[in-house]
Amino acid sequence: MGKSASVVRFAAVGDLHVTKASAGSLRAVFAQASEVADALLLCGDLTDYGTAEEAQVLADELAAVAVPIVAVLGNHDYESDLPHIVRETLVRGGVQVLDGEACEIEGVGIAGVKGFAGGFGRASLGSWGEPAIKQFVKEALSEAMKLESALAKLRTPRRIALLHYSPIAGTVAGEPVEIFAFLGSSRLEEPLIRYPVDAVFHGHAHRGTLESRTINGVPVFNVSKPLLLRSHPEQPPFRLFELPRDAPASIAAGDPRLTSAP
Repeated sequence: MGKSASVVRFAAVGDLHVTKASAGSLRAVFAQASEVADALLLCGDLTDYGTAEEAQVLADELAAVAVPIVAVLGNHDYESDLPHIVRETLVRGGVQVLDGEACEIEGVGIAGVKGFAGGFGRASLGSWGEPAIKQFVKEALSEAMKLESALAKLRTPRRIALLHYSPIAGTVAGEPVEIFAFLGSSRLEEPLIRYPVDAVFHGHAHRGTLESRTINGVPVFNVSKPLLLRSHPEQPPFRLFELPRDAPASIAAGDPRLTSAP
């Protein structure tokens, strides 16, 4: 497809859940994404158990990508208490791993954070009672603050938020209602209201909904690989998102050009 003078293309996917047995299984998809997009966005749960071996397999698979790669980690990447090793391995492979930081690709600012759980709207968990509950809510607030800090750093007219957990209930719909509180948090939506973006990408909800919107109309896309494969089995498992190069976030958020795959 090649680069376009009028749009910037992003290929986004999450929940790769790479294991040691994944070697050789993702290169073709990554290469295809690299051919049609200006950058590849990875929305967490990049590994299955967060081990150094899994991270190295992923880094080797990503060698097929010839465009910038931006990623956030997910809960699975923390399972072995080695998120720093996962991050370092990917960074050595040329991946920009964001955790409350921001970067710029083709004039588009990207703010990235893992996010956390806690529930949505009136069902959000409150900081009251046992210390363990207060610590849980504190973690959710901390991730929201990191997202806000990253968004505040951006000075580009076009902006994307990259998460693992969902900031809204709309894109986790389809999962059992009983586990909604563990799939994301409305606290992540609050920074997106104060600092509007063109689009939000997240994973984590394997049986959620492909897209919805924040209360201020920003499109949110669930790019969990299992969900993409189930929804569009005939297409490669990534979401292709096009942003006009000459439109500010307030305009592009209302009329992005979208497609699920090439």
